[in-house]
Amino acid sequence: MSAPQKLVLASGSPRRIELLQQAWIEPDRLLPSDVDETPLKAEHPRSLAKRLSRSKAEKALERLKAEGEDSAEAFVLAADTVVAVGRRILPKAEMIEEASSCLRLLSGRSHRVYTGLCLATPKGKLRQKLVESRVRFKRLSREEIDAYLASGEWRDKAGGYGIQGLAGTFVVKLVGSYSNIVGLPLYETVGLLTAEGYKVHPNWRSGSR
Repeated sequence: MSAPQKLVLASGSPRRIELLQQAWIEPDRLLPSDVDETPLKAEHPRSLAKRLSRSKAEKALERLKAEGEDSAEAFVLAADTVVAVGRRILPKAEMIEEASSCLRLLSGRSHRVYTGLCLATPKGKLRQKLVESRVRFKRLSREEIDAYLASGEWRDKAGGYGIQGLAGTFVVKLVGSYSNIVGLPLYETVGLLTAEGYKVHPNWRSGSR
């Protein structure tokens, strides 16, 4: 009898958990990885997303081994989402001034959202993917920016907004994966897992999560 499969999500993001649950995938463990997310000098946004997702996966593996768990039994999934205007990387807004600056920059223009995925497999492989979406915002009035800031939805979100909430009303055009902009591209995530042997579909057939 084969050992039960185990999925460790190297994140505590409620948005990523909800997206996995949308695909009826329930992580067996959450293992947020504390990594320095500061971009390197002249680092491209796509390179940053790939580097940070790999670092998070590697940190989670280190923690599993330090705790004495057999990492050979687990799939470890990590992701990192970066919002950028050209090569300018926008911060994950923690202060209202950061969010305000992001919204003023994004107003009336297009930007890109990159998510780096990294999957560490039970066979010791590291598989990576990068997903890119393009988003165009309407021109935002001062009233709209102030109201959005007052809502608090910008907190801890790359680029100072969450498309799944009120900021969805700002989007004029979207090219690419919507779930990528939320924080975890589902098509690519499920494809990565199934390609490496993680069985996604049994719960679908049984009708139970």
